[in-house]
Amino acid sequence: MTFAIICSGQGNQHRDMFALTADSAKASHLFASATMLLNGIDPRGMVKREAGNEVFENRTAQILCTLQTLAAINELHASIPPRTVYAGYSVGEVAAWGAAGVFRHIDTLKLVARRAELMSAASVTGDGLVFIRGLPYVTVRRLCEKHGGDISIINPRDAFVVGGGQAFLAAVMQAATDAHAARVSRLPVEVASHTPFLSKVSMRFRSVLEGQRKTYPPPAGARLISGIDGASVSGLNSGLDKLAAQISHTVRWADNLQACVENGATAFLELGPGHALSEMAATSFPNVPSRCLEDFKTMDGAKSWISKWASR
Repeated sequence: MTFAIICSGQGNQHRDMFALTADSAKASHLFASATMLLNGIDPRGMVKREAGNEVFENRTAQILCTLQTLAAINELHASIPPRTVYAGYSVGEVAAWGAAGVFRHIDTLKLVARRAELMSAASVTGDGLVFIRGLPYVTVRRLCEKHGGDISIINPRDAFVVGGGQAFLAAVMQAATDAHAARVSRLPVEVASHTPFLSKVSMRFRSVLEGQRKTYPPPAGARLISGIDGASVSGLNSGLDKLAAQISHTVRWADNLQACVENGATAFLELGPGHALSEMAATSFPNVPSRCLEDFKTMDGAKSWISKWASR
């Protein structure tokens, strides 16, 4: 049996996102580190306040979502079977490298904070992302080319995230609606992630990664999936190249899910926040059990579920 851990990106932060991890003694050092990165504000209190767009600000969001992944993996570590496959959605890919043990967890939080700073510095007001469902790839590609943006993420079943500047976002939303897309919505993200708008950021972040302490190959035979092509990471330098390139290249999440299954995954667990990835996995592979951490009322319940499938 091979397990797949899928690590969420930003956009689904909510007041109860730390419900199963907030009181974890094993993760207390991570919450302390995140508090320092958030200018002394405890992330557990921050999300409870529901203070407008505070938790969706780019740097804050990337820290919060990575913190949830790492806090969860600290609690679940002893239950995770060997040869687990790790894949991450957007910033979740950096979190996946931390969860798999390549980066130290404290360092992973600092990495995503720096990643976000570089992305925000290269962006202007109005940059962002739009979700489109129900149009074929060729149509979405044509709309992006016509209006001056790019496809940011390819999800399963004709679902896409597109990114660009303010004028592009307004134009593509109207064009997709006119083309009878099933759903069109602006996402609470302030940068044009995974598009050429951030090509210089990829180069700068690669330099940051170069100076980072690493453990490779990952412990316990863990395997990593590259976001931009769905390939297994087969070498440290090439993997880091792709991890940095992901900031300015399309994330092929549908291929990532396929790669998990092709690597032998017989169950998916999304660490959150939210359940978007586990729902995509369940829809794409209905015969493969797929859950998110938020499905469980206790961490023990999650551990029991993992043990059930790990023993098969």
